[in-house]
Amino acid sequence: MNYDHLKSGTDIRGVASDLGGKEIQLTDTAVYDIISAFVVWLCKKTKKQPRELTVAVGHDSRITADRIADISKNAMTDAGVKVLDCNLCSTPAMFMTTIDLNADAALQITASHHPFDRNGLKFFLSNGGLDGKDIAEILLLANQGEKIQSTVKGEIQTVDYLKIYAKRLRTMIAQAVGKEETDKPLSGYHIIVDAGNGAGGFYATDVLEPLGADISGSQFLEPDGMFPNHIPNPEDAVAMQSICHAVLQSKADLGLIFDTDVDRAGCVGKDGKEINRNRLIALASYIALNGNAGGTVVTDSVTSDGLKKFIEENLGGVHYRYRRGYKNVINKAEELCESGINCPLAIETSGHAALRENYFLDDGAYLVTKIVIELAKGTDIAALLSPLEMPVEEQEYRLKITKSDFKSYGQTVIEQFEQFCKQNPDFQVADDNREGIRVSTPNGWFLLRMSVHDPVMPFNFESRIPGGIEKDVKSVRSFFALCNGFEPLPF
Repeated sequence: MNYDHLKSGTDIRGVASDLGGKEIQLTDTAVYDIISAFVVWLCKKTKKQPRELTVAVGHDSRITADRIADISKNAMTDAGVKVLDCNLCSTPAMFMTTIDLNADAALQITASHHPFDRNGLKFFLSNGGLDGKDIAEILLLANQGEKIQSTVKGEIQTVDYLKIYAKRLRTMIAQAVGKEETDKPLSGYHIIVDAGNGAGGFYATDVLEPLGADISGSQFLEPDGMFPNHIPNPEDAVAMQSICHAVLQSKADLGLIFDTDVDRAGCVGKDGKEINRNRLIALASYIALNGNAGGTVVTDSVTSDGLKKFIEENLGGVHYRYRRGYKNVINKAEELCESGINCPLAIETSGHAALRENYFLDDGAYLVTKIVIELAKGTDIAALLSPLEMPVEEQEYRLKITKSDFKSYGQTVIEQFEQFCKQNPDFQVADDNREGIRVSTPNGWFLLRMSVHDPVMPFNFESRIPGGIEKDVKSVRSFFALCNGFEPLPF
C-alpha cells in the first residue's frame, strides 16, 4: 500500500465517508496501518517500548469520528500502548493532554473545516504538533507495513478531559479579573457562541455560563457532523453573517465563533461587526503586546498595510510578515524567540492564533478567553480597533497553473513579475516580504505567491479607494497575457 496521497501539510487527511459520493480513502485498513506506523515512529522518537507509552485519543464531531477512533485505539492497544480515551474534544485540548495528563503523545481525529465526508489524523508531542517531515516518516513506515504486535494488549482508560480543559479556562478568567469562580465574574455580560455544530459548544455551557455570563442566543452548540446549519469556519462568509445576525438579534456584548475543532476562532462586537482576519490580528496583538513592549508579531503574508501600521504605530510593536500556513508562522515565531527576539504572538489571517504564553499552541478557545477577559476588564474593543485602517476593497484571484512542474513555473513567474513591477514607477516592491512578491501601489497593494500545496498562484489585492483594484489589475494584465502556463485568467 502507499498512503503518501493522504499527507496534507502537517496532518493526514482524506475522504472518510462515501455519503458525499466519493471513494473512501481513510479506510479501516489505512487508519490501522498509519496508526500502527505512528506507534513505531513514537517508540523510536521517545526511545520507549510500547508498553511504556501512553497516548491520548480524541475527536471532533465528524460523522466518521467514532469509527476512526475505535480503529486507532485498537491499533495502539494491539501494540501494547495505554490509551487515554478523551472522546469529544477540541484539537488544542488534545495537545494539553501531553501537559496535564503527561501523555507521551496525543491523537486528534479531525479535518478542521473541511466537508462532512472528510476526516484526518493530527498528532502532538509535548513540544507541539508534528511537522510535515514527521508525517512523511510515519507514512513511509505505513507504506512498508511497519507495526508492533504485543502479546499483552494495552489498556484503555476513559478521561473526560474537556471538563478539565474548560476548568482551566474558567480559572484564567476568574484570576485575571481578581475574583473567584463562585463570584460569577461574568455576571452582567451577554456573550453568545456559535459552534457550527462542531466541538466548541462546551465554551458556552462549561466556560461562560458557570461564570455567570448570559449565553442566550448562542447557536448550533450541539455536535452534528453533518454541519446542517453552516460550515464551522470563521473565514466562511455565511458563517460570519450568521453570528453577526445573532449578536444583533440577541443584543449581546460579544459573539464568538469557532471552527470544527476549535483551533481557530473569530469574534463579533456588540455593533454586529466582524472581529476577524486583520481586525482579529489587531486585537490579539494588543493583548499579546501588553507586557511585551516592542515585541514582534509574526503573521502570514496577506495581512493588510493598515494592520502593519496599527501594530507598529499604535501598539509600538514590530510586524513580521511571513509565509502562509499556520505551522510556518508558528515555527518562525519560535525561531525568532530562540534567537533572542521577543515574539509573543504568531497568528494567521485564517484565525490560527498561537500565544507564546500558551506553548505557541494555536487555540481558538484560549484566544477568545483572553478577549473575554478584556471585555470583563472594561476594555472598549470597538474604540481600541477604531484606528485600524481597513481596505475599501479586497479580492483574491486564483491563477491555475497547467504546467506539470508547477512549482518551478510559479517561481519563474514570480521572478519575472518582480522585474516587471520594478519598471513601473508607481509600484514599490515591499522590502519586508518573505513570500512571493508584494507591491504597494497608489491605490493599495497586491501580493502574488505560490499556494502551499496546489498548482495555484493566489493573487491578493487590496485598495484604499473604490475602483482601485480594477486599476491595479489593469496595470498588470499585460504581463499575465504573455504567460502561457495558466488556465484562462480570472481577470
